[in-house]
Amino acid sequence: MKTIIIHLETIRKTETFGIFLGSIARKGDIICLDGDLGAGKTTLTQAIAQGLEVKPEYYVSSPSFALLHEYTGREKLYHMDFYRLHNSDDVINAGLEEYFYLPGVSVIEWSCRAVDILPDMRLSITLEQSKSQTGRVAVCRYIEKYWHERIEKLSAKVSGKK
Repeated sequence: MKTIIIHLETIRKTETFGIFLGSIARKGDIICLDGDLGAGKTTLTQAIAQGLEVKPEYYVSSPSFALLHEYTGREKLYHMDFYRLHNSDDVINAGLEEYFYLPGVSVIEWSCRAVDILPDMRLSITLEQSKSQTGRVAVCRYIEKYWHERIEKLSAKVSGKK
């Protein structure tokens, strides 16, 4: 697994990160989001949905109680939240594992609760609070051959490089 750290100094940079990530997402992608409560996982998912061209009238909200919300855009978005689940058995028993293999983009909040059943080709992002009040640090982990080129473009886009 390769690790790259992307500094998101402002809310706008975080939105740009998510929108661009959604715009480069492909069928079958799995994007895992972890971090403390309030780290920005749902906010980032909302920006990813914009990049996937989910219509603005579909408000992307946390599926903490429903476990799963589906949205239609350029690709289908399966937004899952494992916060209320304890482990991979709970994920399997809830029938959520099948969504990992559907032709859409899966975004999973609190994926750390079921990391043992997640496909290897996922992009794992841990959001951490930065020193600024509104900033975040995105620690991205991925298998190089699958995500490397896209993550390099994403990092360049957020940092303002061409």
